[in-house]
Amino acid sequence: MSFETISVIGLGYIGLPTAAMFASHKKKVIGVDINQDAVNTINRGQIHIVEPDLDKLVHTAVNEGYLRATTTPEPADAFLIAVPTPFLPTENDSDIPEPDLKFIEAAANAIAPVLKTGNLVILESTSPVGATEKMAEWLALARTDLTFPQSTGEASDIRIAHCPERVLPGHVIRELVENDRVIGGLTGKCSQAAVELYEIFVQADCVITNARTAEMAKLTENSCRDVQIAFANELSIICDKLDIDVWELISLANRHPRINILQPGPGVGGHCIAVDPWFIVSKTPDEAKIIHTARIVNDSKPVWMIDKVKMAIADFLLSNPNKTAKDITISCYGLAFKPDIDDLRESPAVFITQSIAQMHVGTVLAVEPNVDHIPKTLEAIELVSFEYASNNADIQLLLVDHKQFKLRAPTQGVIIDAKGIWS
Repeated sequence: MSFETISVIGLGYIGLPTAAMFASHKKKVIGVDINQDAVNTINRGQIHIVEPDLDKLVHTAVNEGYLRATTTPEPADAFLIAVPTPFLPTENDSDIPEPDLKFIEAAANAIAPVLKTGNLVILESTSPVGATEKMAEWLALARTDLTFPQSTGEASDIRIAHCPERVLPGHVIRELVENDRVIGGLTGKCSQAAVELYEIFVQADCVITNARTAEMAKLTENSCRDVQIAFANELSIICDKLDIDVWELISLANRHPRINILQPGPGVGGHCIAVDPWFIVSKTPDEAKIIHTARIVNDSKPVWMIDKVKMAIADFLLSNPNKTAKDITISCYGLAFKPDIDDLRESPAVFITQSIAQMHVGTVLAVEPNVDHIPKTLEAIELVSFEYASNNADIQLLLVDHKQFKLRAPTQGVIIDAKGIWS
């Protein structure tokens, strides 16, 4: 197949780098996003997210005329959908979150009017098993004049496949090129068309499977990681109760040639590891016992961190009877969901900082070197420099091990270190 014009629906942390990669290989790319500010920023040759080397790629692609952003889909040879897949609201904390496919459905309905025979549609959004088939149904309902794989098989007018992104924030540009891609078409021809598309820039293997297995592959990867992190987080809670240094313990255990325990933290965040396991649990609640338990452990770690802060406040007041809680300043270091990025989505650090601000009557400061403004949910918190926070706080709470924080530590106050770099 010939892919001269490629449309990417959703210009976020995955969609924009993917669009830029195609454009850097001299393909005409039409990026589509409902965020007008993001569209305007990209069309100026700038970026609205933080990702190393992406700014140069986008600037060059826009200036050379290979990349253009818009809010309305236009005809293309291939369409890649990279939109969020959040959860439906739950009534109780104990309820299992159900995936919400409204953004995928909206994207499908948006591109349907401009589809033509021979087009390829790829769902890149991390999705529950069966989402690609559901997307195909939505497209078929919107375009009864075209045929689709679920009804016509190999002879369909439109090719449909699932190809989950498998990249690490902060390394997206390199990993888009170097990581293997899992290609799951609804038919063999759908898979082959997707392989041809990704081979425009992917240097690693494009491995063909079916759509359901491709969907499950991404969920499995992140669920495995979630289980491993849960073990480390649970171990940190156990060690705290037994008065054992968990960082030393893990270092010693990892000296065994077949042991590789991860490092604990304040919880698990981001749009993948904190989300994807629930897609498996929601489909198979009776079978996914370990995956479900890992989610409970990791979701409970931020609450445990908040309790540590409460105990530190109580200890501080006992040691300083002439002071009140209002006199105590708390500094929270890091808001992103992982080191050295600006992405705050599903961040346990944001939840912890917000919760502390709500329960503490004194001043709460935040240090996040990768953002220049505070989210609306944290408006009561002052975003300050490392120097100001370290010199003015009574309780110093490290939540994210940004590289800037590894270079220095506060020299005063009570230190609570969720990442073990100041301990």
